[in-house]
Amino acid sequence: MFGKKSLSDVLELLRTDEELSKNITYWHEIEPEEGSYVSFPSKLDDRIKKALTNRGITSLYSHQGQAFSSGVQKKSFVAVTPTASGKSLCYHLPVLQQIIEDEESRALYLFPTKALAQDQKSEVNELIDEIGVDVKCYTYDGDTAPNIRQAVRKAGHIVITNPDMLHSAILPHHTKWVAFFENLKYIIIDELHTYRGVFGSHVANVIRRLKRIARFYGSDPVFICTSATIANPKELAEQLTGKRMELIDKNGAPRGRKHFLFYNPPIVNEPLNIRRSATVDVNKLAKTFLKEKIQTIVFARSRVRVEVILSHLQDLVKKELGPASIRGYRGGYLPKQRREIERGLRKGEIIGVVSTNALELGVDIGQLQVCIMTGYPGSVASAWQQAGRAGRRQEESLIVMVASSTPMDQFMIQHPDYFFERNPESARINPNNLIILVDHLKCAAYELPFKQGETFDGEDIEEVLEFLTEEQVLHHKGSKWYWMNDGFPAHGISLRSASQENVVIIDQSNVGNVKVIGEMDTFSAMTLLHDEAIYLHQGIQYQVELLDWDEKKAWVREVDVEYFTDANLAVELKVLEEDKHKPMDEAKLSYGDVMVNAKATIFKKIKMSTFENIGSGPIHLPEMELHTNAMWMSFSKDVLDEFGKEPLEQALTGLAHLFQHVAPVFVMCDRNDLHVIPQIKAIHSEDPTIFFYDRYPGGVGLSEQIYKNFPQVLREVQKMVSGCPCESGCPSCVGPAVETGEKGKNLVGKLIAKLTRGDVSVH
Repeated sequence: MFGKKSLSDVLELLRTDEELSKNITYWHEIEPEEGSYVSFPSKLDDRIKKALTNRGITSLYSHQGQAFSSGVQKKSFVAVTPTASGKSLCYHLPVLQQIIEDEESRALYLFPTKALAQDQKSEVNELIDEIGVDVKCYTYDGDTAPNIRQAVRKAGHIVITNPDMLHSAILPHHTKWVAFFENLKYIIIDELHTYRGVFGSHVANVIRRLKRIARFYGSDPVFICTSATIANPKELAEQLTGKRMELIDKNGAPRGRKHFLFYNPPIVNEPLNIRRSATVDVNKLAKTFLKEKIQTIVFARSRVRVEVILSHLQDLVKKELGPASIRGYRGGYLPKQRREIERGLRKGEIIGVVSTNALELGVDIGQLQVCIMTGYPGSVASAWQQAGRAGRRQEESLIVMVASSTPMDQFMIQHPDYFFERNPESARINPNNLIILVDHLKCAAYELPFKQGETFDGEDIEEVLEFLTEEQVLHHKGSKWYWMNDGFPAHGISLRSASQENVVIIDQSNVGNVKVIGEMDTFSAMTLLHDEAIYLHQGIQYQVELLDWDEKKAWVREVDVEYFTDANLAVELKVLEEDKHKPMDEAKLSYGDVMVNAKATIFKKIKMSTFENIGSGPIHLPEMELHTNAMWMSFSKDVLDEFGKEPLEQALTGLAHLFQHVAPVFVMCDRNDLHVIPQIKAIHSEDPTIFFYDRYPGGVGLSEQIYKNFPQVLREVQKMVSGCPCESGCPSCVGPAVETGEKGKNLVGKLIAKLTRGDVSVH
């Protein structure tokens, strides 16, 4: 019979079923925890207390009590507690208390995504209705109807938006928001840990502009940030807001029992140590839970993988559950689709969801019992965020991490102590990246002229203003700098992607009903939306008929084929300037400016069931140029004589493969944000070299962090090579591109040995 087993029954099945249990390499149980509670604070308005009591809340978690106390004392703070620990009350309570005391007060809520903003609006409005006071709370985003916008600006006590909207629609038009900025008391930044790398560096500058405008209207708002667990929440919050922050990190919420399983698919090729595809085992496990109607979320690293898993699962259970009960969720879906999926999950109509990290964030999707990760998500913090989606209401839950053959996955699966005992990583931003800073100074000058001697939240900017005057972007008159163009600059500056424009994806399957189904940044579009690419969306396959690069439009048509596509990117890299270096015995570490030229060259057709290559074709797209920061390590020319050309190429490729997997973990970024490429003859020196570069104009400090922490990164790479059970090299250590003759692994080991001497010791 279908859907009769409970989670306990399925846990027992995992323990006893020989086929499944032999692949479980580690079973970690996290004991349930009692909550720590405090009484309602005396300062809390009686109407708020009554509304909370009506919802069954008769006391606060200790961290909520501490947050309320700091908030009403006008102290900026950052609260760091796990998923589903009632973080939103940490800011709702001080904000509502302030508005009840002074109805002119205003608050700005910032969420990284529209989905979260919508979710929070529903939650806070329910609370406001219970309290029975006239507090107006609105979302202000791209979906807000023009006729409502004026009401939001004039009457909104709480305005909920995202950084993109603040940057391009609110700050440039601050004169329409006078009453709001004059009375702005609180700024809430939720999901703080998402503001890292490029996005975080942009948002820090948007906050500088926001504070400057608030100051102009005579207000000095308190900042309240909430975050998932990262190693440096206080530092990140202070960098992002430019304010001194108090840290609240003792969680008072109770927690149900969690089972955290590490699952390693079986080896299918002994000599090469190649394992069965993680996707196959994820499908198998997900089907086990879904057929028992146990609500399950599956996380995958990429959009393509989400769609591949989704189509498999919909096929597996369509007879029993119907394909609509399993849905995909990722960036690129339109808002209406996403709201519908969130609703279906909350109501229990949708039993399974396959998602990228878009659902790591605190969108309320109700009670899920099982979370399956397809591979290690890339950081410890991210893994715990995904794990937090299961068992959100103190009930027993299960998390399964299914390893792929990549070096990082195999390292994690074989060293569970590293995962469970390691502090999550630090989130890094670089607000003073010159390209980002200049962009936001243009926006700030458009918003308000700069005065002589004025700083940008403490940063001396006169030189940049002089430069912009020379470029005829600003006009210097008397003691002020004025914006002198007709257009306003925020429109041309994207906070999120490496390129300034997105490619719009247009479905032309039905003649007479052509519709936009998604969008993608231009750098990704080179490899995912080229002519003849198979683009997957909501489990449906589309073939790209035409990518109009000049117009930034991809025309697609629905197809039904047994393969997906994967494209190659050819990269050439030139060093422009070396800023720092550290000498070593047989190698040298350097850091500086580089120019990257990238071109999509060919694509392969890969069969879905077996992942074998069944065809290929050329890609005709222009080259893209990127001026960025990089760290590189150069070996002396003698290494070429010692190894020989081909073996050295193998060793450099293998070592670069390992670094590509390990390095992003140390800087808490996506693998696509930091690229590692080997060159047997670097253009600038003709030495064998491996480059690490930030895939963003001007860089955001990722390669610089690798330069600073190189010994630590190298130590993990060394452990991976020596700890891999293969004999001579495999996809789990030196990668599939390295010939696995007797010397594959040894060559990489020999090259690593040259890096472990000299000043940069790894011992």
